Amino acid sequence: MIGDSSTTDLDTMLLALACAEHSIGVSDPNPRVGCVILASDRRELGRGHTQQAGGPHAEVVALGAARGAGHEVRGATVYVTLEPCSHHGRTPPCCDALIEAGVARVVVAVGDPNPLVGGLGIARLRAAGMRVDVGLLADEARELNIGFFSRMLRARPWVRMKIAGSLDGRSALDNGVSQWITGGPARIDGHAWRKRASAVLTGVGTVLEDNPRLDVRHVDTLLQPLRVVVDSRLETPVGAHILDTPGTVLLYAAVPDEARAAALRARGAEIALLPGSHGKVDLAAMLDDLGSRGMNELHVEAGHKLNGSFLREGLVDEFLIYLAPKMLGQGRGLAAFGPLERLEDALELRFHCIERVGDDLRIVARPPGRECF
Repeated sequence: MIGDSSTTDLDTMLLALACAEHSIGVSDPNPRVGCVILASDRRELGRGHTQQAGGPHAEVVALGAARGAGHEVRGATVYVTLEPCSHHGRTPPCCDALIEAGVARVVVAVGDPNPLVGGLGIARLRAAGMRVDVGLLADEARELNIGFFSRMLRARPWVRMKIAGSLDGRSALDNGVSQWITGGPARIDGHAWRKRASAVLTGVGTVLEDNPRLDVRHVDTLLQPLRVVVDSRLETPVGAHILDTPGTVLLYAAVPDEARAAALRARGAEIALLPGSHGKVDLAAMLDDLGSRGMNELHVEAGHKLNGSFLREGLVDEFLIYLAPKMLGQGRGLAAFGPLERLEDALELRFHCIERVGDDLRIVARPPGRECF
């Protein structure tokens, strides 16, 4: 039994959202969706979440779990965190599965921003005689899929910039040393945020100074995000660790160099040429390209110079900042931009959430107007 008659819908949708979280690191580029099925007497019959791309969606998994347990789902209520699909992609439409199962009611948290669905799934279920209620915990469901909404509505990923720094705003010493400003729990938490991302991005300066792997190691994941390097002149060494770890590496360049490109391709890297001004990569065009590649969330872990470039161009949707309770004095800032002449020119942000992680603070902040879609 879940809840009572006055709280069943809310409690069950919360459970469906918890199921959807199991799709993190699994379902990309598809959205993270959870589904729970209740009988008329409020017994749980089945639950599930969307599997790897090409695998079953949450509704089909939940229906299969119910049938596998010997439960009859006819007349049941289905709670799903995103509008059931109505088109035939890699899998058949979930609407058809629900209609064929004979469920009586479907509670949907939020509509699907995909123009191939966009209300058609809800209309199809209603046309089949089902009661469909929409909007329960819509904000929470949208947040869980904020990258998918970004890609569907803006054709580019949600850009999250992660920075670890000291309380006086230093991301590294003057000599570039930055490992480790924050503690172990913050680093593990940072890998959980990497897991959320379709792609993790850094600049060639970080590759040359820190030689990072940029993969997900400290938490379990089925998928490794695409690793992206902004490398205008293709200076990434062929022996760099970022080319060793599992998965794919994509280098964006601005200046063609066929010899270097061939050597990097021989190490498995893909090269994309997107020249912008002053011999630098066109960052806005890069985001458009990543959107066309199915990237939902882009996790930026770069140095202060590239961070500053993203900020100057207004390309950051969200800041993920870990602050350690220590002071470094002189050193590198969180992002190199400015200098500003007026306080009114400062980049204004809104705190989204603040939590303690070990001895450090984790701050999530967003520019005004990007709190949510």
